[in-house]
Amino acid sequence: MKKYLSLLLTLSLAATLAVSSGCTKKSNKPVTGLPAKTGTGASGATGTGTGAEQVPALPGSNQSPSGTPLSGNPFEQPSRAGLEGMTPDREALKNYTVYFEFDRSAVRQSEQPKVQAVAGVLKAQPDTKLQIEGHCDERGTEEYNRSLGERRALALREFLINLGIDGNRIYTVSFGEDKPAVQGHNEEAWSKNRRGEFILYRKP
Repeated sequence: MKKYLSLLLTLSLAATLAVSSGCTKKSNKPVTGLPAKTGTGASGATGTGTGAEQVPALPGSNQSPSGTPLSGNPFEQPSRAGLEGMTPDREALKNYTVYFEFDRSAVRQSEQPKVQAVAGVLKAQPDTKLQIEGHCDERGTEEYNRSLGERRALALREFLINLGIDGNRIYTVSFGEDKPAVQGHNEEAWSKNRRGEFILYRKP
């Protein structure tokens, strides 16, 4: 009888240890986490997730890189209808023409005082508006020069906006290589054709 009770107790203890051991193994089983979210919602790159990173607007555009319209963008181009009924004055700011380096659209430090002078004129004459014309020399394809002329005009526009001029007063247009200031096929002529011109618009 004692042997039977002892055997029963041993079996019971063994069963308890087995159950305990089984629970321990179960709790140590690695848990597979949820896969990281990808795309618009998780990364925040498009600004659509909770706690998404804010993406700055592109200069000269009213949209973020994801294509989401943004409000109050100071670099948004105004409608050219705003120039209707106004008279262009090509001589008023002729002396402030900005010249660019070859294949560049950055405003050189030596040219920045000209842009600052134009800003001063616009501040002193709040009823005026401005058109910036971007130009290139003859080298490069017509399509490329049209794009480069646009970048030059936009760079000047952005400079003026950063000086406190309302972007709704500033318009841009690119003529590429179509309107050279100087005829010629050498650096002397080319350096005068890589330019941004300011045309002041006045009310009649």
